[in-house]
Order: sequence, then structure tokens, then C-alpha cells
Amino acid sequence: MKKLFLLAGAAALASCGDTATEEEMPAEDIAMEAEAPAEGDTSLLGTTWTFTDPEGNEVIETIDADGNYIAETTDGEHLDHGTMVMKDGQGCFTSAMTDEGEVCWTVAPHNVGESQETTGSNGETITVTRAEYTELSMPGA
Repeated sequence: MKKLFLLAGAAALASCGDTATEEEMPAEDIAMEAEAPAEGDTSLLGTTWTFTDPEGNEVIETIDADGNYIAETTDGEHLDHGTMVMKDGQGCFTSAMTDEGEVCWTVAPHNVGESQETTGSNGETITVTRAEYTELSMPGA
């Protein structure tokens, strides 16, 4: 839906300009812009976070554009992986490694370098800091 509005807006703006002097933006560039998170966005897709987990591990966690997440210690030890979906403004994570089920976390608008306190549906509260996107991979992949 977001892409549809962006494409419609781009088409409307293009129709207002002088098409003889402006170059058209390739469709793939429009699609890439539509997928990029906006400043202060609350979506977690395509983001990386750092935090200290309840066991005292310094963690880096990346959520890719498809909603898959990987968490590992800053030393590279694999801690968890699974899927994340946004529901009612919360990031809901389901681990492929535990039987805890879905745990949803509060989300506030965030930019790289900003920290926020988040509370999970499991009652845990942690402080997370948004970091530059870092692609992580599964061990052995």
C-alpha cells in the first residue's frame, strides 16, 4: 500500500513538471525509495539494534526487509533467529530456537543512534539503540 501511494505521488508530481527538461526516474529506483525506512519510522524491517539482554550479553540484532531476524553477541556468538512482524505498532518476534511463542515489543519512532526503552509482552524491559544496518548471516550459511 505504501508503494502504491508513493508511486501515485511520484506520478502526480511528474505530471506537474516540465517533462521536456526532466529525466524520468527508473521504476526500480522508485521501488527502492519506497522500501527505504523514513526518518523517525516505527517499522523494524531493515533495521539493526544493539542492547544488553537479561543474561548480560551485549547483543546485535538485525531484522531484514523480509522480517527475518538474527541475534548474536557482539563477539559473534549466535543467540537467536526467527521472524518478526509488525502488529498494532509493535514488533512481534517468534523465535525458531525456543518454544516461547510470539513476544511483542513496544516501538517508538527511531533514527540511527537513538535509544529507547521497550517492554515486551513477556514483561521484560530493555533499552535498545538503533544502529546502522548490519547484515548478519546464519551460522554455517
